[in-house]
Amino acid sequence: MSKLLHIQASPRKDRSHSRAIAAAFIEAYKKANPSDEIVPVNLFDMDLPAFDGLAVQAKYAILHGKDHSGEEQLAWQAIEAIIEQFRSADKYLFSIPMWNFSIPYRLKQYLDVIIQPGYTFSFSPEEGYKGLVLNRPAAVVYSRGGAYGKGTGAPGFDKQEPYMAQILGFMGFTSISSIVIEPTLAAGPDAAAACREAAIAEATEIGSGF
Repeated sequence: MSKLLHIQASPRKDRSHSRAIAAAFIEAYKKANPSDEIVPVNLFDMDLPAFDGLAVQAKYAILHGKDHSGEEQLAWQAIEAIIEQFRSADKYLFSIPMWNFSIPYRLKQYLDVIIQPGYTFSFSPEEGYKGLVLNRPAAVVYSRGGAYGKGTGAPGFDKQEPYMAQILGFMGFTSISSIVIEPTLAAGPDAAAACREAAIAEATEIGSGF
């Protein structure tokens, strides 16, 4: 039995395009993998630790090979709990709306918490940086109000998909499936409905074989 972690980065719930496409993915996935566990992680509902102060000190203690102080250890335990939940999964699904051409701030906070030396990546002068989250697939649903793909004249504004591809690759992911729904606003409701239908079909196909 495998565990699929669904990381939800939209607070819009039933009004979210990214979560609707992810729901189609999960429905198909469940049919193909009825015994697997699916764990939803709603970033706007969970208590994410702030990555500041003692947590930053604790990170640099690790980087410099030093022991944590008592206060740093307490702060780091909250970070480790989030990392452990992430690392415990076998497969990953992200559903992400575009905010200001990039990702929502809660997802950025989540990534800043889990991307830590010795946990999701390593570094040595001989080998440089190496990802530690290996041999696990990820699927990412991207929703955008406008259109930013090839031929739109605006691909340079897309700081959403390229960032996620880079940061997942940094952690060691090599199998990443992308599902894009765009435009959900700029071209009107009929175009949005057509894009949503196409994205649901793609998510169903990918989810059934994930």
